[in-house]
Amino acid sequence: MEKVVACSYKRTNVLCRLICFPWAGGGTSQLAQWGRLFGSSIEVHSVRLPGRESRSKEPFAQDMTTVVNEITSVLLKDLQEKTFAFFGHSFGSYISFAVALHLKEKYGLEPIHLFILGAHAPHSEAFLPIKRLHDVDDEDITAHIKILGGTPSELLQNEDIRKHLILTLREDLRVLQTFSFEKAERNIPLSCDITCFDGSEDIAHDLEAWDDVTSGDVSIYKLPGGHFYLLEPSNEIFLTKHITRCIENADL
Repeated sequence: MEKVVACSYKRTNVLCRLICFPWAGGGTSQLAQWGRLFGSSIEVHSVRLPGRESRSKEPFAQDMTTVVNEITSVLLKDLQEKTFAFFGHSFGSYISFAVALHLKEKYGLEPIHLFILGAHAPHSEAFLPIKRLHDVDDEDITAHIKILGGTPSELLQNEDIRKHLILTLREDLRVLQTFSFEKAERNIPLSCDITCFDGSEDIAHDLEAWDDVTSGDVSIYKLPGGHFYLLEPSNEIFLTKHITRCIENADL
């Protein structure tokens, strides 16, 4: 399990496990550390995809089905035993949603809450151009990384680091190309509450359309900052407090 899911701050007798799904090109280093920000009622786990960190020798995942099946096989026993919530940022939002769909359809399991950051709803037309980013050249991907922020400029100036980051980002976007979700007229797949967040300086995302995928309540918040606003200390505090409140007030 430790290979696929990192938990830097283990808890005993927790109320809920928060499973975090990082952004494209990302690993576990930032979100796994969120465990120190939460109280004793929540244990934070961060998903690690192949091709990065301790899994750098493994080939990248080729499609969303492979990613979903691996995460599910590793987490299933724990998710059957303990209440859980999902937190996804950008690319990670789509993985979290795909895993949530799979768990609901195959095992009748569902997160008590889905936290979505910086991501169009998966059936929104605004989502389609993102799937095509995989096909652009390295210079355009580098420019896209600079626009999004979150990556120190000195890292981008290191050729080896930049090449690996571009490769990882490109492979994650390849996975995204294989994911599709079509909203059925009379079938709302989820029933959990969803909270969506966006950065005030980021491109606007179609968050309202997330209301189509659940019969639960959907809330939308805008926080100051760009695409990686969640890494700002003041926003970290807001997010962790809000997530804690949502989980502790849920009908467990």
